[in-house]
Amino acid sequence: MDQIKIGKFIAQQRKEQSMTQRQLADILGISDKTVSKWETGNGLPEVSLMMPLCDRLKINVNELLSGERLTDFNYKMKAEENMMDLVYEKAQSRKKILLSAIVCGLTLLSGILLILLVGYFPMTALIRCLLIGAAVLEIAGGIAVAVVLDLESGTFECEKCGIRFVPAPGAYIAGPHTLTKRKLKCPHCGEVSYCKKRLTH
Repeated sequence: MDQIKIGKFIAQQRKEQSMTQRQLADILGISDKTVSKWETGNGLPEVSLMMPLCDRLKINVNELLSGERLTDFNYKMKAEENMMDLVYEKAQSRKKILLSAIVCGLTLLSGILLILLVGYFPMTALIRCLLIGAAVLEIAGGIAVAVVLDLESGTFECEKCGIRFVPAPGAYIAGPHTLTKRKLKCPHCGEVSYCKKRLTH
């Protein structure tokens, strides 16, 4: 999906309804920064906000995801195209999660092996410290890459209000988690809960 095109379409339809970003944000119960983010193509509305947004802009979800008004002739074609885009996005998210797990596992393994080898072989204290430092940096770098990949692979859905969001890296790292959920604070309702990982935006 073309986020820039969708953002321009949202802005155009909002202006046609004689609304400011703040007015639209108030109606949807979000911040005007979120609306601005959509309109500049830096993000898409969460699934739970799509219907209320479309109702207010007097468009349908298919038009929103296409970033243009649709005629009866091309409606079905665009619906199928949008569905394929969502399937592709989900597949890409799965790949990123798998790659994240592989990167994290390999860097942890190699870093721990390096630390064990440093303790096993005789060497000067300076070289030992340098190698341990390199191992720690390798582990930290691998975890950082894994976090970025995982953050890019979809969103988290608030257990309380159902809004989907991408958490800040610090909140993501600090949040206790299971395989499919992470304890996060929702930017919409402010509640802290175990938010479920979703593979689409």
